[in-house]
Amino acid sequence: MRSDPLGSRAIGVIGGSGLWRLGILHDAEPQAVSTPYGPHSDGLVVGTIGGRTVAFLPRHGAGHRLPPHRIPYRANLWALGELGVERVVAVSAMGGLRPDYAVGDLVLPDQFLDWTRGRPTTFFDGPVVVHTSIADPFCPELQDVLATAGEAAGFRVHRGGTCLTFEGPRFSTRAESRVYREVLGADLLSMTLVPEVVLARELGMCYATCAVITDLDVWGQEPVQADEVTRVMESCRPRLAQLLTLAIPRIPEGRGCPCAQGGRAEAR
Repeated sequence: MRSDPLGSRAIGVIGGSGLWRLGILHDAEPQAVSTPYGPHSDGLVVGTIGGRTVAFLPRHGAGHRLPPHRIPYRANLWALGELGVERVVAVSAMGGLRPDYAVGDLVLPDQFLDWTRGRPTTFFDGPVVVHTSIADPFCPELQDVLATAGEAAGFRVHRGGTCLTFEGPRFSTRAESRVYREVLGADLLSMTLVPEVVLARELGMCYATCAVITDLDVWGQEPVQADEVTRVMESCRPRLAQLLTLAIPRIPEGRGCPCAQGGRAEAR
């Protein structure tokens, strides 16, 4: 599927549209990529960070217009693959479910639980059936680089954790939050991680998430408020920009991880 116009050393960044407006992406040029899954989220741009080619894609589109269940995940990942991206760094706001998490902390999850329903979660709709190994969904090489850069940028960094993805766009009830924590053992809550991480592995891409704790869900003292989530993310953007500025030039040009094997899954 890949035409590779940027070369295989290009790095994809998926996040909020406010990140690249901080000036970390240089020589940015808009891009539009045709995909078999329709249009990708608008706002895709290509530029450089620290001399490395970066394709930046705002997950929710320019102006944050797409709710989590309407994001064209397959088109987004396919478009990045068509540009030659083999590594994806995702930036996300997430709810924290552990008492040692504080608002503003950075978490690099290493597992996920899929609590979504009705989203297309694979490129393999038949007639070829492919079962992709995803026991370890996140790239350890990327996580090492991001952890070091996150600490240097001033974040309190937590390595590891299980992220549960639910549909949204509403927040959890108190009963749901209790089940997520006490029954399922989740550490983080997201509305967008799945199917993004799964589709990346199906394409043989490395993928890692920088999860900013924006709230403590409803097991905390107060119910989650969307404007507070936005405020926390805005306050963290300078540190996120510094994290990406430090991390991207340090990502090895050659891959020594097993992530690419996902793109060569055996059909059964």
